[in-house]
Amino acid sequence: MDLLPVQPSPFTESKDNMATTYEKIATTTLSSSASTITFSSIAATYTDLRVVLVDTPTGNLQYQFRFNSDSGANYSGTEIRGNGSSIGSDRYTSETAIYANWAALASANIGLITCDVFSYAGSTFKTVLTTWSNDKNGSGNIEYGVGLWQSTSAITRIDIVASANNFSSGTTATLYGILKA
Repeated sequence: MDLLPVQPSPFTESKDNMATTYEKIATTTLSSSASTITFSSIAATYTDLRVVLVDTPTGNLQYQFRFNSDSGANYSGTEIRGNGSSIGSDRYTSETAIYANWAALASANIGLITCDVFSYAGSTFKTVLTTWSNDKNGSGNIEYGVGLWQSTSAITRIDIVASANNFSSGTTATLYGILKA
């Protein structure tokens, strides 16, 4: 009986704890509060993109994603959320951004947001998966969303917009390109 050679896993972790199919494109850490974090000049060399944002909000905050500076009513999505004692959902159409949390929520000790953009360089509408979670000294919230940007343009710019309040100093956002997804 012949044994097949063992293939390396595409999910082997690299030195910064992301799978080896992920390539860090850019990281921004705010030295002062700001309303927008921008990644621009994104090359079309990956299959998908992932944004990871870690924030310690100082007030109510809604996280929004816009592509290629498009602030028109070209975004739609559905979100589900829970906090350990209640659940809810929202659906939106003809909005000016993809939302990572639909409503501006009370400040938390720390918040983690991810935004996966699939086939970002393709010529079809762009689908997005967002997750948002936060901790409030042992309690908190979690929210998952799917979104659609109704454009066939390749994404070359991502703006992360803080609505209701600014991102706080120390907020970190990292953009990853996903290879061979």
